[in-house]
Amino acid sequence: MPRLNKYIASTGLCSRRKADELISDGKVKVNDKVITELGFYVREKDKVSVEGKTVRPLQLEYYRFYKPAGYITTTDDEKGRKTIYDILPPELKHLKPVGRLDKDSTGLLILTNDGELINQMTHPSIKVPKTYLVTINGRFTEEHARRMSEGIEIVTDTNEKKIAYADTLPIEISNKKSVIQVVLYQGINRQIRKMFAKLGFEVEVLKRVQHAVITLEGLKKGQVKVMKPKLVKQLQAYLSKILKEQV
Repeated sequence: MPRLNKYIASTGLCSRRKADELISDGKVKVNDKVITELGFYVREKDKVSVEGKTVRPLQLEYYRFYKPAGYITTTDDEKGRKTIYDILPPELKHLKPVGRLDKDSTGLLILTNDGELINQMTHPSIKVPKTYLVTINGRFTEEHARRMSEGIEIVTDTNEKKIAYADTLPIEISNKKSVIQVVLYQGINRQIRKMFAKLGFEVEVLKRVQHAVITLEGLKKGQVKVMKPKLVKQLQAYLSKILKEQV
């Protein structure tokens, strides 16, 4: 028997944390009775409703998607730009991406209807690594690496000043071009591009190759593949480990 907050999260409605808030606020009923006990357990035959609407667990789905350049990571766009849902198969258009990639970036996106997993992988307080291969127009030095690891002040899309951090590993270095592996633990929009811009570089290519333990390996641009149960369990175990370590 799952706890009530886990049951609600399994419906795709929200995360467990949000479910706890809904329960505490008296917005959840089990068999038409308001339940405010956070540790309440749900039986298989119980009827659960949230704010008057009956909810049931989803059949959870997990996919890897290789996003090509030229598409934004959203369901629709007021400017009429192409979105990833223009190229996803119709049967997958109900899924949500775990995080985003900007229009000009390529690489790995995890698609799922698992709201709990999305929250765990994108919540600012949970440091889940995202790994990128970045090509810039110049020589990347140890000094640049130091500045990125110690923090660079950037301005967000909402005009807030934030200190952005990144771990780097040079892959190919020359005077005209450098390829660097970049690992982020933050989720600031266009963070990598803004950090390199502050160092005087332009990002020519940006590709996400890994998110947590999930990699881009075996995918072609625009391709989407189902994640096998073994891989999903590996991801869930990894997130569970991170959560325990960061408590």
